[in-house]
Amino acid sequence: MRFLARQIQLFICAVQFLTRMPTPTLHGFEADWISRSARYFPLVGLLVGGICAAVFWAASQLWSGWLPALLAIAVGVLVTGAFHEDGLADTADGLGGGGDPRRRLEIMKDSRIGTYGALVLLLSLALKAAALASLPAAPGAWALVAGHAAARGASVVTMRSLGYVGALEVSKWKPAPANLSWPETLVAVGSAGAPLLFGSWQAAGLALVVGAAMAALLALTARRLLGGYTGDVLGGVEQVFELGFMLGAAAAFAVTS
Repeated sequence: MRFLARQIQLFICAVQFLTRMPTPTLHGFEADWISRSARYFPLVGLLVGGICAAVFWAASQLWSGWLPALLAIAVGVLVTGAFHEDGLADTADGLGGGGDPRRRLEIMKDSRIGTYGALVLLLSLALKAAALASLPAAPGAWALVAGHAAARGASVVTMRSLGYVGALEVSKWKPAPANLSWPETLVAVGSAGAPLLFGSWQAAGLALVVGAAMAALLALTARRLLGGYTGDVLGGVEQVFELGFMLGAAAAFAVTS
């Protein structure tokens, strides 16, 4: 019983950390909870993706074209408070504008958005909306659920694979996520991959490959230019995986339909 109560605590902590959704108050918060709750990040992605999918499907019954896609993406931004989008923009500014790791980290801590961040964020949202708009209601809803879950899984894998860099006192993550065990990572990967089983193998396979390739490229770039990851990099990994997943799903549907 205590084990179940603990897991519920960690899931609520993950929801509080990654979204703006109302949750029960957590009493006796411990500094390590955010790191330990990472195993449930993909479940939070399922929740966010489910909300976006419901909006997309409902809007598709009323309108066609871009409107259902834009509404679904807007709801996702609202539910998460643009948490991951902010990380993508900061990561683009830092990796694109700094000459050395120290300067890149300084740029990423700046709350102002720069040219690189603005362009990357705008293009990412536009491409995601265009890909989603090309999908019918049911495949699009599936892509939203599966993409959001798998993208959070990609950020957990990045946490496990790379070391944290940056100053802890100004980090968005306090304490910095660290020491994720393989069992915790496998729990996250398992829940991240579960929605893939409900799509066609062509769409699931291509979407996963494209999303994973884009996320890996960003993670490896962060390792080369920063020495590891920061909270912003994790947000960027989530966003580029989500974009790649949507592009792959749209491509698979175009080829097989």
